[in-house]
Amino acid sequence: MRDFSSQERLLLDRAAAAPMLAQTQAWAAINSGSRNLNGLAQMADVLADAFSILPGDLRLIAPAPVESVTQDGRVQPIAHGRHLHLSVRPDAPIRLLLTGHMDTVFPIDHPFQEQRWLEPGILNGPGVADMKGGIAVMLAALTAIEGSEAVATLGYDVIINSDEEVGSASSAALLRTAAAGKLAAFTYEPSALPDGTLAGARAGSGNFSIIVTGLSAHAGRNPDDGRNALLAAADLALRLKAGSKGSGFSCNPAKIDGGGPNNVVPDHAVLRVNFRPRTPADEIAARALIDRAMADVARDHDVSLHLHGSFGRPPKPMDGKAQALFGLVRQCGADLGLSIGWRDTGGVCDGNNIAACGVPVVDTMGVRGGSIHSDAEFLLTDSLPERAQLSALAIWRIAQGQFIPGHNQTEGMTA
Repeated sequence: MRDFSSQERLLLDRAAAAPMLAQTQAWAAINSGSRNLNGLAQMADVLADAFSILPGDLRLIAPAPVESVTQDGRVQPIAHGRHLHLSVRPDAPIRLLLTGHMDTVFPIDHPFQEQRWLEPGILNGPGVADMKGGIAVMLAALTAIEGSEAVATLGYDVIINSDEEVGSASSAALLRTAAAGKLAAFTYEPSALPDGTLAGARAGSGNFSIIVTGLSAHAGRNPDDGRNALLAAADLALRLKAGSKGSGFSCNPAKIDGGGPNNVVPDHAVLRVNFRPRTPADEIAARALIDRAMADVARDHDVSLHLHGSFGRPPKPMDGKAQALFGLVRQCGADLGLSIGWRDTGGVCDGNNIAACGVPVVDTMGVRGGSIHSDAEFLLTDSLPERAQLSALAIWRIAQGQFIPGHNQTEGMTA
């Protein structure tokens, strides 16, 4: 660990002293599953109160309209919660974007609702790592920054959305607007590994619902007069999966809705499928496969098909600007006595969308923990002050002009 200046030491002490564990536990006690609108409303109000300690213009933003496909193939609106947006010193010469999400993957009727200590320093609970703990880290770092000389040059926007776990469809435009003109961004997802390893390049993601409309008929008297939508959907799933083999993208046919009584040829079905392209070219190839397979199935089964969905998360490469920001974070970690590495991942988050705006982003600045999206999710509580100090120091150095996009901050960096 290096010797810090008196200003840096004060900054680090303030960041570590924030009441992050108490905040994390209080916030994790609120069920804010992506579809629990009441819980999300409560969470938005609680976070607005917590972030009101910071200066600037704080608003709770209504979600953009989003449509979804029901099990019977109808397209209808689906409600989302409000998003928190804080803008601080928008005219500052150096501007950053910091993002997080208030929603979790655990609905109100999920059995995983309580917290418990697995052992001292290891807290098990819904959202403690992903990402109520990360939000606490972000707030601690920004509160420390506001007590420093960084305010002379630094402005920032904070977005905490309510729909990250379901693709950020109602907040994507808000994220794009907030990213405009920013030098860099930090997102507070938990580390890729419990040892603090960060996520580097990420694959993209596209979620699709393909509505298949056939023709019903009696399964015994005149089955050949029918057009089996369920069979067509199954054929489409097999073609999409087969077409992804050996490509630069994966395909996961996840569910088929439809069907009915055994004596009726089913006239509707909905195929749900996810694609993970590694590069923009892979995304184009995946979309071409979808179009080709749909046309072939429509012809071979004499059914009609309608595609709903999109590639909502673009691939996030490790370009020169991203490597420079990772280098800064890595050097800050080294100065704090932390060994910070990273690895590529197929997982996606709002970091994908931010990077697509041309803004370099490190999107795993949150806590160390693991087993997210399961009832074994855990938070390593000693990572709260550790990660708050890492963020505060990185933001401080950016405010001091120590980040130059495209310029390596350390020599000999390796993933």
